[in-house]
Amino acid sequence: MMIVSMRRPFRDTWDRMSERCFRCLPCLSDPARRSSLGDLIEKTKKEPWYTALYLLLFVVTLAQYFFTSGSSPGYVLDAMRTANEADAIYRRTSTTSKQPASSKNGSFVITLDGSQLGSNATLWTKMVMDMYPPGSSVRSWTCTCCNVWQPPRAKHCHDCDKCVLQFDHHCVWLGTCIGQGNHCRFWWYICEETALCLWTGILYISYLKANISRAWWMDAIMIILLVTLLISLIFLLLLLLFHSYLVATNQTTYELVRRRRIPYLRDS
Repeated sequence: MMIVSMRRPFRDTWDRMSERCFRCLPCLSDPARRSSLGDLIEKTKKEPWYTALYLLLFVVTLAQYFFTSGSSPGYVLDAMRTANEADAIYRRTSTTSKQPASSKNGSFVITLDGSQLGSNATLWTKMVMDMYPPGSSVRSWTCTCCNVWQPPRAKHCHDCDKCVLQFDHHCVWLGTCIGQGNHCRFWWYICEETALCLWTGILYISYLKANISRAWWMDAIMIILLVTLLISLIFLLLLLLFHSYLVATNQTTYELVRRRRIPYLRDS
């Protein structure tokens, strides 16, 4: 008797909590939706790898977003500073060693020997001059905002207020520029985001097919979410194909769109 009397307060408390939950979340008070939630739990128990893979893709995509947004696109000032520091190290050690000095900054590698150095011009200036074809205008080599020597394919970003190596575009969704240093990460982020949207769309469609006998207005929110997801998926697919084409042809978005305004590509 004592056990039964102890269970009653617990059951009453549980019923009150369930009633409050159903008031706050009316969708859970629908028996059909509760059965769909139960089916999802049952499927997770039978195929835990399916849910685990989906959650893993979600976590990887979210992590890739933060890694890409926090990565450096490769700034001209950083590359110039690395080159000048390597030049200074070589000059200090040239009297005691004949081995070339080298320095690495991400994907930008500088190797020095005696033929690259001069008495007046800095190493960065000489490197930039060697990158341009003969007959190029010197005015197009210097950034009017940063007042630095720009190598080919570099451009000043007015949002970041810095010159970016192999500038592609400034992504407002990531809050950073896409350039030489993070274009690969950006491509992988788009690929993972596309896969996640596609998988989520399949889950939405499976849910709607399982409840196709009900009135459509009872799942209006799910339909709106599915339409929004499909529009986003089309945009992501086109963006993925576009950047895959740019990678395959060794181009950037800026070079493809503004080819006629870029001096070193105008006659190519």
